[in-house]
Amino acid sequence: MKVLVVGKGGREHALCWRLSQSPSVRGLFCTAGNPGIAQLAKPVPIAPSDVAGVADFAAANRIDLTVVGPEEPLSAGIVDEFEKRGLRIFGPSRAAAQLESSKTFAKHVMRRAGVPNAEFESFTDIAAARRYVEAQRGPMVVKADGLALGKGVTVCRDRETALAAVGEAMESERFGAAGRRIVIEEFLTGEEVSFFALCDGERAAPLGLVQDHKTIFDDDRGPNTGGMGAYSPLPHYDAAFEKRVMREVVEPTIATMRAMEVPYRGVLYAGLMVSGDRINVLEFNVRFGDPECQALMMRYSGDLAEALLAAAEGRIQDAVVQLAPRSAVAVVLASGGYPNDYRKGLPISGLEKIEGKEPSPLKVRWALERIRIKVFQAGTALRDGHIITDGGRVMAVTAMADDLTTAVAGAYEAADLIEFEGKYLRRDIARRGLVALDAEQR
Repeated sequence: MKVLVVGKGGREHALCWRLSQSPSVRGLFCTAGNPGIAQLAKPVPIAPSDVAGVADFAAANRIDLTVVGPEEPLSAGIVDEFEKRGLRIFGPSRAAAQLESSKTFAKHVMRRAGVPNAEFESFTDIAAARRYVEAQRGPMVVKADGLALGKGVTVCRDRETALAAVGEAMESERFGAAGRRIVIEEFLTGEEVSFFALCDGERAAPLGLVQDHKTIFDDDRGPNTGGMGAYSPLPHYDAAFEKRVMREVVEPTIATMRAMEVPYRGVLYAGLMVSGDRINVLEFNVRFGDPECQALMMRYSGDLAEALLAAAEGRIQDAVVQLAPRSAVAVVLASGGYPNDYRKGLPISGLEKIEGKEPSPLKVRWALERIRIKVFQAGTALRDGHIITDGGRVMAVTAMADDLTTAVAGAYEAADLIEFEGKYLRRDIARRGLVALDAEQR
């Protein structure tokens, strides 16, 4: 089949990489893309946000399956446009994509489905929001209701911080239209994990657990980002836990959406807070995460295109969804200053040491230890034949090995080979998993 991927970042690079290895794929295209994607898929000079333009291309080129990476085209109704034209596409409709584009909508779905989540109130009036904050005791979380590139959540330890967050969203319009409505919810403690499932509108197939690292600094400090690293699987969560998430979160949500006549197709990303025996849903996303996708695609085995097509056609029972029993770790290299102001256009060196054909002692050792390294480019561009920085999150250096400790070591060894001015990375990716392993071995 001919497959079109919509998007241009690290998540889409990972999807293209895995799709390029699918036996059923005979032609692979990607909108916009980046230098890494261009090595795998034919670039299509159409912006991912140009819904009609992407649909026109798919129709003219007889694309058999379109896979949508980012949330913006989904929220803009790209699936509705494709289905109106009789074109196959993997992803939720505009109405179903409200699970991510409106936190208020997602909360009401959870409430109706009986899915456990934090107590909340939503507001469009700033005075009412401030009165609510003043009446609360203890920490709380203020969220922009709409899409804010993963940066619209503020954890507030006191009322003053919460009032400031309300003002930034609703008065200063820090998140634009996304912050005109906000959700204020109770602060939950525990460990954050992410669960993914492929859905066909009626049924779902589990895709596995990932743990991402949202804040910019080590030890989960500093402002939220789009994600600074991820790993999978999680050694301290077993198959029984995943079955429980399917039973208590995914299946009730799919059933409720179907009952609301808003069937959910695509990948469902459930952000969970786990505390002891209690599971709460923090949020839903309607697409593969970034950089969670990079770790998942390293582990994915089988024909990804056939699995996504099965979900799109309402026959997920025919999909073979399988992950390798190995550990994958993705470490994001970011531009200095991210998630605030940062420079673009800085030359990147060192990729050839990882991806080049020349042998090196490090690459020989990786081969001997069965460490697989892949660099997924995100905020990159080409200038005069050289790769330069072109975004806040520049790339995700990803390693897969037989165990988590070896995968972490490989990812950081490879990350240290790549250089650009102001390069920043967290040094504690997979820390919780390593701690759990250490405790288990004692």
